Amino acid sequence: MPTSIKQFQSRLFDLHSNKLFEITVIFIIVFSALVTGVKTYEINSTLNQLVLGLDTFITLFFLFEVTIRLIAEPRTLDFFKKGWNVFDFVIVVASMLPIEGSDTVLLARLLRIFRVLRLISVIPELRVLINSLLKALPRMGYIALLMFIIFYIYAAIGSFMFGTINSELWGNISIAMLTLFRVSTFEDWTDVMYETMEVYPLSWIFYLTFIFLTAFVFLNMMIGVVLEAMQREQNQYDRERDDSEADEVHYIKAEMDQLSVKLDTIETLLRQKDNKTAD
Repeated sequence: MPTSIKQFQSRLFDLHSNKLFEITVIFIIVFSALVTGVKTYEINSTLNQLVLGLDTFITLFFLFEVTIRLIAEPRTLDFFKKGWNVFDFVIVVASMLPIEGSDTVLLARLLRIFRVLRLISVIPELRVLINSLLKALPRMGYIALLMFIIFYIYAAIGSFMFGTINSELWGNISIAMLTLFRVSTFEDWTDVMYETMEVYPLSWIFYLTFIFLTAFVFLNMMIGVVLEAMQREQNQYDRERDDSEADEVHYIKAEMDQLSVKLDTIETLLRQKDNKTAD
């Protein structure tokens, strides 16, 4: 690759890594969300034209920013090897759909709403949180499956026992599961319990054991899984950042060593020249 292209890529990389540029991107993303919010109000034609102009500017800025990142990569395909880069690229390209005068107006507006999600890819701490959640999903799925089994068993019991008391709450197993979901969220669950206790005084055992399993045991299991995944992701992020800083220090040290060698060479040449002059 020619040296001029490498220098150009290096300058683009420095621009993208610049803190001021990163803050500007974050500001534009937030501003984009505000502009999208303005469109939900009834506004006059003049203000509507201004909003459309701002929307066009924001779209072009995002395209410019992604293009910088794409060109700054030593190899173009490396850009698409990172999931967050693909996410940004898809969001930016999709938001370029014309918002007026087309059959895809609704789709274009919906896609512009998702531009605020780019905050996740721009802010590293948010990426850590989302990555943690995604990695925790499989284990959370097993916990959710276990919760469904418990819901199903209790719903079947509740339907058999309390169906004659209140068919609107316990008429069949699906309605009973919705009632149990209401109980698990503590939404007037005591009213449901007191109604069945008039017929079955010991039915409070049914509700308390269900709440203990769902609201205390399974919920804390979910929280524990997420926290564990967040801790692992944070440790990995810290290691990558430390490695990046170590590589930068190593690069600076190598450059200093090369500079020292060049200075020694220049000093040797000057001494040889002084010796010849003295002779």
